[in-house]
Amino acid sequence: MTSDHRPPMSKADYVYRVLLEEIRTARIPGGTALRAGAVARRLGVSVTPVREALRRLERDRLISYEAHHGATVVDLGDDALEEFYGLRAVVEGFGARLAAARITAEELAGLRDLHASMTRDADAGRHDRLAGQSRDFHLRITDIGGPAFLGRQARAVRDSFPVPAGASQWLDPDQARRQLAAHADVLAALERGDGEAAEQAMIDHVREAGEYRRRTTT
Repeated sequence: MTSDHRPPMSKADYVYRVLLEEIRTARIPGGTALRAGAVARRLGVSVTPVREALRRLERDRLISYEAHHGATVVDLGDDALEEFYGLRAVVEGFGARLAAARITAEELAGLRDLHASMTRDADAGRHDRLAGQSRDFHLRITDIGGPAFLGRQARAVRDSFPVPAGASQWLDPDQARRQLAAHADVLAALERGDGEAAEQAMIDHVREAGEYRRRTTT
């Protein structure tokens, strides 16, 4: 397993970001043992920043330590999946409610441009681009609504549960169309300044994503 990332100033930050992305996208699946020495050799750093990164991942509850086994990526089940989408619905829904009262014309235009780009990609069959753009769409709205706390919390929630690239709902053309329609509903509510409608549209949208994930993983 290799990475194209380049170390920033802090090597511990670099290792943390690489491992976080690999766990978040399930390139390192649940149940995998993480050996500090092996990670250090793969990423071209010493063991010290790897150990610091592993401690941070443990605080994030993405890895656990067991006697005689060391660090292991947490393997989350169905209950965690339900909690993940439920929490996302609450945080991102509230972010949309607040954003309806705070969004500027420039911010709304940026979201509309992003939505238009996603629509073009979907029409052209470039579904592999949609998941990353959708994450950006959601987090922009949450940042607008809650720049002090909600944006950071939304990222923490999203990074806490792995979504394998091949399991993305955006790879399903029919599901992608439904979710793009949901994005359009959120945008319309934001443009009207209707916080209640924006919150409900976002909640329904996230819950539908959760239902799709449950249907396709059982």
